[in-house]
Amino acid sequence: MLKELRPALVLLGAFTLITGALYPAAVTGIAKLAFPKQAEGSVILRSGKPVGSILIGQTFTSPKYFWSRPSATSPMPHNAASGNGSNQGPLNPALTEAVKARIEALKASDPQQHDPIPVDLVTTSGSGLDPHISPAAAAWQAPRVARERGLDRARVDALIAQHTQGRQLGVLGEPRVNVLMLNLALDALKY
Repeated sequence: MLKELRPALVLLGAFTLITGALYPAAVTGIAKLAFPKQAEGSVILRSGKPVGSILIGQTFTSPKYFWSRPSATSPMPHNAASGNGSNQGPLNPALTEAVKARIEALKASDPQQHDPIPVDLVTTSGSGLDPHISPAAAAWQAPRVARERGLDRARVDALIAQHTQGRQLGVLGEPRVNVLMLNLALDALKY
């Protein structure tokens, strides 16, 4: 029996070392060399302090900021440690109630806005961590943000256009706006 057990233990140790230490270290090293910013989480620094990542959404609730897409992560929104969707189907009463509550919150944040609310402002993404909203969702919020900051609407629209990213490689995905980057640009404006 010892004869069969010894090779099994040697293989277990070898594969643990290879797949548990050497391979992850090699992949991490290559990633840090080839993509240093992404390998470190694409963290945005202001005055030497991290304010967020361009890859993970954040919750903004002040009316002077653009609001992110809702998050289904728990125990708190945009929790990168538990990225997941709600998995609620269109007939689920909990989803219907959540969407209604989000619509009411958006209407309360800007009672003067009567345009249809873009769907990405009331539904969560598949991961619950989406840092982007559609240009339509940004445009819907622009009147509120301009009014709250005392800015000309054209200036806010120009910021949205400046921070709108096109399709990847010209064909993949949809145009999108990174909410954190747009809000940081708003904060950097001189009034």
